[in-house]
This record gives sequence, structure tokens and C-alpha cells, in this order.
Amino acid sequence: MAQVILFLQQLLNGLSLGSIYALIALGYTMVYGVLRFINFAHGDVYMLGAYAGFAITNLLYLFIPLDQFSAISRHTFVPIFLCTGIVMLGAMIFCAFLGVAIERIAYRPLRNSPRLTVLITAIGVSLFLQNMTQFFVGAQPLAFKQLIPVRAIEGLGDLTVLSSQAAIIVSTIVLMVVLRFVIMKTKLGLAMRALSVNPTACSLMGVNNGLVISFTFALGSALAAAAGILVAMDSPSINPLMGNLPGIKAFVAAVLGGIGNITGAVVGGLIIGILETLVVWYSNDLANWFPFLHTLFPDGLSQLRDAIAFAVLIVILLFKPTGILGRVEREKV
Repeated sequence: MAQVILFLQQLLNGLSLGSIYALIALGYTMVYGVLRFINFAHGDVYMLGAYAGFAITNLLYLFIPLDQFSAISRHTFVPIFLCTGIVMLGAMIFCAFLGVAIERIAYRPLRNSPRLTVLITAIGVSLFLQNMTQFFVGAQPLAFKQLIPVRAIEGLGDLTVLSSQAAIIVSTIVLMVVLRFVIMKTKLGLAMRALSVNPTACSLMGVNNGLVISFTFALGSALAAAAGILVAMDSPSINPLMGNLPGIKAFVAAVLGGIGNITGAVVGGLIIGILETLVVWYSNDLANWFPFLHTLFPDGLSQLRDAIAFAVLIVILLFKPTGILGRVEREKV
């Protein structure tokens, strides 16, 4: 029974981590769906979302004594979650405008250029955002002020669910529901789906392709900002390079689920998060089964956690390049 509880605990931890990857992966997959290119600056939008949240949180602390709310109770529930919502919404709006600016300034002039040109530009935008952040705020990590007190939620038996984990999972579910509504029930969502199928036909039918593309960047960037806030609430600090590794892992998640498929991005993110967590959990057992691993990895197999995403990318490209939910597309000359 104890092993079952431990396994469920690791699944919960993996779902929390995978939810972050899923939110970031959605930006990759939506942009690819309408433009057929990878926005490698997306991880840095996630980073800037955390910094935007940092600035808004500091402003809130000037007017609201959030540090006095040491626990979540019926007296503090409203101010804590209201302030968290303000921070998240503000960061999402900031990054939505940032995403539109990136698309208009860096990508729109290259829309008819070779894909390699756009890819190199995306890498350049990523480096630009990182270095400009370091220039204005410095390279040193900054402590993100606490929004939600980190406490274990009671009443769940032997499972330990932290308030930050619950916030991540619940926020992700809410954002997924909102995204699905936007994609499936609004005119802009319909235009996004149509544009991903046939851009030329959309243009002939009077759809403003430029507006739809800008909206796609805004939507994906806003979700990345939400992920940045959720991570910042659960981590001790933020830094200008914090978007590199999560951005790459989220890209792997998008490829794993099927790049261009929104449901696939969510599935891929959750799989990557759970795999990472299980590898760390089973690392000691693997080392005991294979003693030579102690020599290869003296600090423990948990350091292989970040390599899991890259191993998954290699495997998926070798055996199923379209991903779990992706479909084969034939390009006509």
C-alpha cells in the first residue's frame, strides 16, 4: 500500500510539472499550426512573463500586506487569490502584447522567406530577449515574493498536495477550458482552425490572415506567461535564462503529442512531466540493479532528469515523427 501511495504521489508531482510544459507547448503548437514554423523565442516569453509577474507583485506589496497572510483561511482566501489573479492576468496581457510585437517586427517581414531564415530569426529574437533582460534587470536571480502560502492541503490521506501544486493544476485546467472555448466557439478560433488547413482559401474568403496570426501569437504568449507565473510562485527565484530548458522541453512535448495539435501538446506535456518525475523516483532502484551506474553517475541518476526530454525527442523522431496525435501531411509541389 505504501508503494501505491508513493507512486500516486509521484504521478501528482508529474502532473504538476507536466501542466507547466503543456501550457508552454501550446504556444509552439498553435504558431506551428498557422505558420508552419517553430518560434524558438517562446521560452523567453515564458521567462518575461515571470518577470512581469515579479514587477506586478512588488507593486501589489506596496499597497496590500500580502506577507501578513501566512496561511490560507476563510479570512485570507479572497485577497490571496484575487491578488494572484491580478498578477497572472497582468503578466498574460503584457506577454500577449509582447507576442504580437515579436510577430509584427521579427516574423511578419519574413513570411514569404525560406523557413531556415525564419528559424535563424527566431533564435536571434530569443538571444535578444535574454540579453535585453540581463541588461535592464541584471543576470543575478531575483527572489519572487510569495503570493500563495506553500502549505500541504489536508484531508487527502497520505497524499501530500501542496497549495502551489493545486494552484498549478487548477489554473492549467481552467486555462485549457478557456482555450478550448476560444478555439471551438469563437469566430477567431474558427479562423485559426481554417488558417491551419488552407491559408489561401481563408484569404479568398475574406479572412484577415494577419489579424488571426497576431491573435495566435497573443494567445500562445499569454499561456506562456501564465506558466511563468505558476513556476515563479513555486520556485525561490527567477533569472533571465530560466526559459531555456523549459522551452526546449515544451517543444519536445509539442513534437511528442503531434506538433500543430492542441490536444497533443497537452498530452505531450503531461507525459514529459510524469516521465521526469518517475525517473528521479526510480533512480536509486536503477542504480542498485545496475551497479556500474554508480561509477558513471556518482551524484546519482537524478541528474539524468533533464536528458529524458531529449531522449524522448530522438525516439519520437525515429519511430513516429508525426507524434502521438499528429497526422501525416503531404506537401504538393
